[in-house]
Amino acid sequence: MAIREILEVPDPRLKVVSEPVTEFDDELKELVSDMFETMYDAPGIGLAAIQVGVPKRVLVIDLQPEDTEAEGEVCSHGGHEHVHYPLKKEPRVFVNPEILDPAEELATYQEGCLSVPEIFADVDRPATCRVRYQDLEGETHEEEMEGLMATCIQHEMDHLEGILFIDHLSRLKRNMALKKLKKMREYA
Repeated sequence: MAIREILEVPDPRLKVVSEPVTEFDDELKELVSDMFETMYDAPGIGLAAIQVGVPKRVLVIDLQPEDTEAEGEVCSHGGHEHVHYPLKKEPRVFVNPEILDPAEELATYQEGCLSVPEIFADVDRPATCRVRYQDLEGETHEEEMEGLMATCIQHEMDHLEGILFIDHLSRLKRNMALKKLKKMREYA
């Protein structure tokens, strides 16, 4: 396992359309293992193979919900107490994913991206979608996705087509986001 470098805009490789996976071998398993390690280290909740420079149709996602079964840590902020629970790892792998039946109803989430660091913007996407994908053994699955998982899989699948979340923004908002990113890099 290794942490790989995450490509950032304006790297032209992020605009490449990824190729389908045809070999379900140890190389694929190693890529997925590295992708998880890279994503957790970043930290993020989703990563497409192209983001680590591999133009293959592979995604890893882990929404890492709070583990409310585990012992939480009580924190107080400004007189309010609340409990922080550790995050539960729920790693998911999607090979050659495709979206079937995206809902007409849209959901808006504030999205960010490891390839566009520190930039966040509201993006509208279908609220639910059915996804067909293969696992690491090449077995095909179909699953109905909703909520954050539906948004996340659509965001990551965009990467497979060379599309970034900022491409969904108006030209004005996209240019503002890229200017902000450029400024942050100059001061880093």
